[in-house]
Amino acid sequence: MRSQREELELLIEAARGAAEIAMSYFGRSPEVWMKAGHSPVSEADYAVDRYLKSVLLAARPGYGWVSEESEQPRTGNIEDAQSRFFVVDPIDGTRAYLRGEATWCVSLALVSKGRPVAGVIHAPALSEVFLATEEGAATCNGRPIEVGQRWGEGAGEALSVAMPDQLRGRFERLDPPLRDAVTPAKAVPSLAYRLALVADGRLDATLIRPRCNDWDIAAGDLILKRAGGRLVDTNGQDILYSESPNRHGVLIAASEASQGLAMRLAEGLAPITR
Repeated sequence: MRSQREELELLIEAARGAAEIAMSYFGRSPEVWMKAGHSPVSEADYAVDRYLKSVLLAARPGYGWVSEESEQPRTGNIEDAQSRFFVVDPIDGTRAYLRGEATWCVSLALVSKGRPVAGVIHAPALSEVFLATEEGAATCNGRPIEVGQRWGEGAGEALSVAMPDQLRGRFERLDPPLRDAVTPAKAVPSLAYRLALVADGRLDATLIRPRCNDWDIAAGDLILKRAGGRLVDTNGQDILYSESPNRHGVLIAASEASQGLAMRLAEGLAPITR
């Protein structure tokens, strides 16, 4: 079996090529269609997806494939020690991409036994590349990164927490001790990039509304973990991934120091249902 470093190098090269393709369409009004659920997909998404599938499966023909823009993948078994599969979002943050904003990325992860073992988040319009393996440190452009160490109440400075805009009104109605311990930060459309911001300490935490998919979070999950944080559900459990991709409930991403307060915030804003 290949080392995690070898797997990461493959993801890095694939993400670099994917970023070049995505940038060739960026700001040039690519053709757009609406998927079920009224989310946009562009010819750039499809072009990047085709490239990644070709390159990654040619290099690892025995591996499985899960991508937002591909047909339903074959079913995998997270208990199978030999089961490895790619989890890919060709352009995460398509709405931002189509608006000409920079906060979108190519998000690639390799999963083994239900958990990511290598991950890359490449944000080419920002010239940022976040990397991690299960055994190594998380980095941004080669610089080691780590989550912030603030924990909120009594810490002298409020936690910066990205949350969906639809929750702002509900947040303002929270009791003062909890409300005053948090400063709402604007949530960027790309969940992968938002997780990278938490990993890099630029955000203390983010709340993720229900119905996000594996490809939105797999790479960011690993990068955040290796930077000292965690992505968990409302029961505090880690996320498991399979070749039959999941849609998740409310998720909380935070440093270990701020996890408790972020969990309380999610409870205070419940139900976060839409």
